[in-house]
Amino acid sequence: MEGTAERERLAAIAGEASAEAALAAADPTATDLTAAAFFDVDNTMMMGASIFHFARGLAARKFFKNSDLLGFAWQQFKFRVGGREDPQSVAASREQALSFVAGRSVAEIVSLGEEIYDELMADKIWTGTQALAQMHLDAGQRVWLVTATPVELAQIIARRLGLTGALGTVSENSNGIYTGRLVGDLLHGRAKAHAVRALAAKEGLDLRRCTAYSDSANDVPMLSVVGTAVAVNPDSALRETARKRSWEIRDFRTGRKAAKIGVPSVLGAGLLAGATAATIAYRRRH
Repeated sequence: MEGTAERERLAAIAGEASAEAALAAADPTATDLTAAAFFDVDNTMMMGASIFHFARGLAARKFFKNSDLLGFAWQQFKFRVGGREDPQSVAASREQALSFVAGRSVAEIVSLGEEIYDELMADKIWTGTQALAQMHLDAGQRVWLVTATPVELAQIIARRLGLTGALGTVSENSNGIYTGRLVGDLLHGRAKAHAVRALAAKEGLDLRRCTAYSDSANDVPMLSVVGTAVAVNPDSALRETARKRSWEIRDFRTGRKAAKIGVPSVLGAGLLAGATAATIAYRRRH
């Protein structure tokens, strides 16, 4: 179908643009140069949707009305639920994402993102997931966030967590001012897989030695391109897929010890120990 082919083309453009933006802003420190870890953000690394937290911060600064925020929250819910891509919901989310930044300067959005992260996001990080990321860093690997959130916001989150960098949705800008157009499409679904492949090609990564983490069945394409896939706080559709494919499952939402399915991950017992320690820390915190 022409529509499917066009969506795939835009996803590939989005993935390539995201990889280029990620490398331009990344901290390249690593000793294991052929393995890396890729983490989804919303409900995987962070409780809730990062773009919604950002929207709350903008609403508090009178960028738009609270009624607009409620509409955005509903659209984000429809965009996330169900574990599959709905072209109409994706298109609506694209329009909303662009409405945030059109006509604004990149510098302004980055500055606001720094403030809003401190106010509304810093305490939303899943302790267990952060510990998993740290295990990869301790093993000398690069750790990347992969998210539909605007790349500038994703990079702020990555910096604050001490990660290598972030792959995110790239908005076009002219002389530092957002034009209101995306480069390709939202970094969602298959676009994430394209971004991971593009980054791996540029960095010389062996995807068979890489690990990816996500909560959503929308990210099955990304999870499928690496050697080790881990479902973190999974939705029902991803949990079922993980069971069928013998992927690991980690669930930090209740503080209970997460189920482990299938073979050990690329970091083996060390990663399992890190996850267990993270779960204990989570219990103590809550």
